[in-house]
Order: sequence, then structure tokens, then C-alpha cells
Amino acid sequence: MQVFTCLRVGFASLSILALVSCDEGASFGQGNFQAQYSGARDALEKGRYDQASKAYTRLLPVSGSLAPRIQLELAHSYLRGGNFAAAAKEARGLSSNQSGDARAAALTVQATADHELGLKALAKGDTKTGKLLLRQADKAMASVLKSHPKMDPLGALAGRRASIAVRLKAL
Repeated sequence: MQVFTCLRVGFASLSILALVSCDEGASFGQGNFQAQYSGARDALEKGRYDQASKAYTRLLPVSGSLAPRIQLELAHSYLRGGNFAAAAKEARGLSSNQSGDARAAALTVQATADHELGLKALAKGDTKTGKLLLRQADKAMASVLKSHPKMDPLGALAGRRASIAVRLKAL
């Protein structure tokens, strides 16, 4: 349930990233790339997350300078589809290679995925892994909230962070 609250932040982040990273070039036919991208984006927006993930995965190797944007949308499709491990991995890789708004957007997806993974680990009785993942999520959220507060216009990330603090204190 908390995923959907944070998704609003993700969409805002994607919009910001789109504005920041607009570029004409991909490494193959522009029309073909645009058509495939539109299909991937449409699948994401219509809730066909597996289809979106597959489409973004096909686009990534040929995306040229648009790779960070495609990688973020891939991570987002994994997140929305409930594949939190893949979302965290994709977003973590992206956040380590980006700066500014692009990094903050990736950290938002990574933190949300880590939070969900942490909750799953705790539900299975794996306190050690759960704590580790919740701490990772908290650290990423703190970074975004400190350096890019505009990425949390509705307070979803701050609310998630408060929830994590309560959970960690109880452990």
C-alpha cells in the first residue's frame, strides 16, 4: 500500500528527470526508438508492469544518452510491479552514477524498494536483513529529503521515513 503513496513522488521525479535529461539522440533510428519508448511508457501508465519492464530492458542497450532516463523508468516499472529486489538493484546502480535530480529520483525508487524489502524480511522473521534494509532505505530517504526536498511535495517520503524510524526503534 505504501508503494502507491510513494509512486506519486516517483512520477514527479520522472517528470523532473525528463525535463533535465531531454536529449534528441538515441543510438538507433529516432522514430523506432520513440515508438518503442511510447509503448513502454504506455504499458507502465496502464499498469502492465511486466510488459513495461521488458520493453525498457530492450531499449536500455540502444538508448545512448537517454540511458539514465530509461534505467530510472525500468526501475520504476519493477517497483510498481512489486519486483522490489530488481527495482532496488537498478535504482542503486543508477544512483551511484548520477548526480543532482537524476540521483535523487533514483534514490527515491531505491529507498522505496529497500523499505518494502525490509518489511518483507521482517514479516518472515529475518530481523537482521530487515534492519539492514530499513537503515539503507532511511539513509537514501534522508539524502533525498535533505538535498532535494522538492522531490517530496506531498510528504510521502517523509512519512515513509517516519514509519521506518518507528519500526527500527521497536526492533
